[in-house]
Parts: sequence; C-alpha cells; structure tokens
Amino acid sequence: MAFRKRRRTMPVRTAGELDAMQAAGEIVGKALQAVRAAAEPGVSTLELDAVAEATIRDNGAVPTFLGYHGFPGSICSSVNDVIVHGIPDAKTVLAPGDLVSIDCGATLDGWVGDSAWTFGIGELDEESERLNDATAWVLAEGLKAMIPGNRLTDVSHALGEATARAAEKFGVTLHIVDGYGGHGIGREMHEDPYLANEGKPGRGPFIGEGSVLAIEPMLATGTPDSTVLEDDWTVVTLDGSRASHWEHTVAATADGPRILTPRY
Repeated sequence: MAFRKRRRTMPVRTAGELDAMQAAGEIVGKALQAVRAAAEPGVSTLELDAVAEATIRDNGAVPTFLGYHGFPGSICSSVNDVIVHGIPDAKTVLAPGDLVSIDCGATLDGWVGDSAWTFGIGELDEESERLNDATAWVLAEGLKAMIPGNRLTDVSHALGEATARAAEKFGVTLHIVDGYGGHGIGREMHEDPYLANEGKPGRGPFIGEGSVLAIEPMLATGTPDSTVLEDDWTVVTLDGSRASHWEHTVAATADGPRILTPRY
C-alpha cells in the first residue's frame, strides 16, 4: 500500500492576525525612526535604548527584547564590528563615522514585530557605505521569494544569490555571517523555522498564504566568522571588520510579500 507524503507547510496567519502583527510592527518602525533621529555624536547607546523603550510604551506596546533570556535592553545596539546582540550601555558613545545597527522588537496584544536598521553617524567611509547599501538591497531582493508555494530555502537561496550580485553591484567584498539568520515569528519572537541566509533552494517546509518570517541578512566586509564576547550576548566579527544587519518581518500573501514592520 502506498501513502502520499504529507506536504509540510509553515504556520499561517489569518488576515486579522496579519493586521495585528503589522500593528506591532508599525510600533517597531516608529521606535527605529525615533532612535535614528536621536543617534548623534556624543549620544550613548544606553540613551538610544531609553528612546526606543519610551516610544514602544507610549504606543501601548511592551519591548519584546527587554528581559528576553535575561537580555537587559529594549534594543540591540551593534556598532561597527558588532554584528548583532550588542548590549546598550553608557560607555558606548557614538562618534562620527560609526556604523550603527539597531535591532528592535515590540509586543502588542500578544503579537510580535521584529526589525533591524543599520545607518551611519554622519558621513561613512566608502567601504562602510557600500556595505550598508548592499545589505539593505539584499534584504529587499531576498524577501521577494516570500510567496505562497515557495519553500523555506527558496528565501535562503534568494538571499545568498542577492549577496553575490550585491558584491558586484556595489563594488564591495561581502561575507555572509556564518551561523546567524532569520526565523519564524508570531506570538513569540523566535519561532520555527530557522531561516539561513544562504543555501540550496527547494528544501524545507512550504510557505503558505499567511506564513511569516523575520528575514535578516547580516553581512561583513572581512570575514564570515564571528565570536561572542564575555557578556554572552555581543557578537563581533573575528577580524574586527564592520558588519551590517537589516531585518523586516514579512508575510507571504496572495498579492506578494507584505512587510509587517514598515518604517513610514
């Protein structure tokens, strides 16, 4: 007797649930805009954290990151060679030319939005500018694969292929940071499945209409390798080269990818 293998599909959200997730995501967008407006030379990452927390709470949400597995901030603030999970503190004071990544999450009515934005403090050096523009472009290109009927690694493959094209398009050496990637998201910030930022297409669960992923390329100019500092959170490039991190929460819909964390 033959049995047909069951088609495995990622969790899907209803139209109303996607609207609820976007409501949370829009608050994340407001927090990121507020942080960027406040990010000037002489400002500490701890001060930026306070701006983000106030914005999130003033809009009726709670900071998803704060207390998550013991994390002490409402944002991850990652400067220059810090890739992800930088802890906001009073000692890290922004200076002209810094490349700053702010990762932020907000929970509203039980739904989570998660997004990251990397920007310069004043004028960036040419390599950092190209790195950052390339990473933003990779996210925009990669999320185009977030459509019903595709499979999980079709998104991974799209991100990897976009990275290769971006290196040529922007004239910069790019390395995909090894071991870090995106994830499912909904009632919890990190849900299955894990989304690699490169890979062969056509593998993993199918993307359904209403499936949601946090898509987040992390690229560095010098190496794909990283290490975690003694605080057990801060991830830095192994060679001290700069990194860029861009992220959106994205839903697959019949009308194409829907960004649930817009920054108006």
